[in-house]
Amino acid sequence: MHMEYKRIKMNSIVFALNVVATVVWCAPRRCEPGDEILGRCKASVEDKARCTDLLLGYCDDMPYVKTIFPNILDHKSMQDAELGTEYLLLSVIHSLLNGECTPDIRMLGCSVLAPRCEKDRLVKPCRSTCESVRKGCAHAFEGIEMAWPYFLDCDRFFVSDEEGCYDPLEGLREKQEVALASFYPEEPGTIIQFTYHSNAQMINILKKTAARCSDIARTYSIGRSTEGKDLLIIEFSNNPGQHELLEPEVKLIGNMHGNEVMGRELLIYLTQYLCSEYQLGNNRIQTLINTTRIHLFPSMNPDGYEMASSELEGNSDPDNEEVPRYNGWISGRANGQNIDLNRNFPDLTSIAYSRRRNKRYRSDHIPIPDSYWFGKVAPETYAVMKWIRSIPFVTSASLHGGDLVVSYPFDLSRHPLERKIFSPTPDEQVFKQLARTYADAHSTMANADTDRCGSSFASKGGIINGALWYSFPGGMSDFNYLHTNCFEITVELGCDKFPAEEELYMGWQQNKEALMSFIESAHRGIKGIVKDEDGNGIKGARISVRGIRHDITTAENGDYWRLLTPGIHILTASAPGYSKVMKKVQLPSRLQKAGRVDFVLMKSVLEPDVDDFSLPAMGTYDRFDPYNQFERYSMSDLGENGEERQEKPWWWAYFAQSGNSAPTWLLRNY
Repeated sequence: MHMEYKRIKMNSIVFALNVVATVVWCAPRRCEPGDEILGRCKASVEDKARCTDLLLGYCDDMPYVKTIFPNILDHKSMQDAELGTEYLLLSVIHSLLNGECTPDIRMLGCSVLAPRCEKDRLVKPCRSTCESVRKGCAHAFEGIEMAWPYFLDCDRFFVSDEEGCYDPLEGLREKQEVALASFYPEEPGTIIQFTYHSNAQMINILKKTAARCSDIARTYSIGRSTEGKDLLIIEFSNNPGQHELLEPEVKLIGNMHGNEVMGRELLIYLTQYLCSEYQLGNNRIQTLINTTRIHLFPSMNPDGYEMASSELEGNSDPDNEEVPRYNGWISGRANGQNIDLNRNFPDLTSIAYSRRRNKRYRSDHIPIPDSYWFGKVAPETYAVMKWIRSIPFVTSASLHGGDLVVSYPFDLSRHPLERKIFSPTPDEQVFKQLARTYADAHSTMANADTDRCGSSFASKGGIINGALWYSFPGGMSDFNYLHTNCFEITVELGCDKFPAEEELYMGWQQNKEALMSFIESAHRGIKGIVKDEDGNGIKGARISVRGIRHDITTAENGDYWRLLTPGIHILTASAPGYSKVMKKVQLPSRLQKAGRVDFVLMKSVLEPDVDDFSLPAMGTYDRFDPYNQFERYSMSDLGENGEERQEKPWWWAYFAQSGNSAPTWLLRNY
């Protein structure tokens, strides 16, 4: 009896379990996200997503008030979306991009993280809106070395108009146009923020500008500073990255002394001005960029600038109502090795002086003596020397501070016992013309007012021979002239080396026209091509001018540029293995562009005259860092396996330490 009871009880339990299993087996399967769309199941009324209030703080200005979860990125709830790196990026995007492309980027991201909901149905944003924003804002991300966010992939998360989408920026354009019209009712123009820029901000602006005007601009690095900062240059040309036949190359260098900052900021402003004005159709700017290759190097000494600016901040007293001024004359002047960069170049001027009584003396393409390499060569100096040897620059200006004047070579006195003595180059008249070009176009530099900064040069029209002002060896301008084809002047921009920020706008107004006029001056004199009988350009041919003991040489494809003053000149073109050709030219005083003078040289078996080769052999001239003592300055930082080690961008730590998994999708080329 007892056994029978146990058997009946066991059968009852088994039956009950079978009933439960049958009920579970027959119950509709719970839908996972996406299963309903694929037809795997049908969501019950309880499981079906419903519209909910949009409560994300950084998305509260969207043109709708209802959203839905799971969202397009499959975040299950609003809390999941709020804790994600995507939302963190939207919360700081305004600061990261320095206000550019916002709120567009933020609102576009919100349309994915908190999509529009209508009748409990998710409505996706329009692909056309995404593509428009990406086209206009991709450069801003490139400027801070950040990849375009994956969740703003226009093909993946946005749909076409035919699929039923909405514009998440509806109404925003109209509001922006009304606001701009109220502030700028006249024709559109370039807008520049006249503030100081940290090294990181400077790099960002250069890269963003190059990306924004990618058809006419690019950035490139020539090396790193003592403390590893990028020596970044932005180039403007109608064919960036390429030397074009007969197109002159011009460079402007700022901040060689780290505490002389006006030139650095002027070049940052000029970068934005050239890009914007070219796009706005400014005829003068378009002509300049289409006919000239312009290289802007805002900071040759970023380490010194950082030291000077940090001292300025350290001297700021919050209890002092007066605007803090930087009064240091020395702090930040030198580089990170405490080297004055404008005394660190090879002293070729002394060599030129020692040979000047020689009948065959020339003052051009003097080789760097081997003894120079046994001294202390700064990485910034090394990088600039390699740079100017690699590009056929015609003119250059080095922007300084401490007075208001343009000085020109020679900077080293021709008499060892006279520290202030007129020491002209063979091209004295050309240099005076270049200096006057800048000074005359400056708003105050050349005027006769004796109660101003630079008044001691008023009687000279705001220009002076460098050695007559004060003498020093190892300067960059002398090196340019004696080692390459380049004619460089030094521009002192004001008596205050680190002026107050409110003076930057005035500095731009005073120097903008002078900068433009100086760049245009590269189109003076003559230009041409030296070819052989077969029409091939001859590299390294020399162009001599009677009465001027300074030759220039032809570039890779035989083209050349020779700055000359108006008048009659006798030119000679020569090259090893070819006969010389002589031409007489007359340059009118009002010639607005360089005259064209070409040469065709015939091959010759005759022995050249001894006067033809007063220059050292090219093999000697090509000896640069002959003992490879400083080649490490040019080497990339390599990882353990030999690959180039990529430094993480400055913003990386903020996202990597947010508590989420490392967002490698923010890194470019990852």
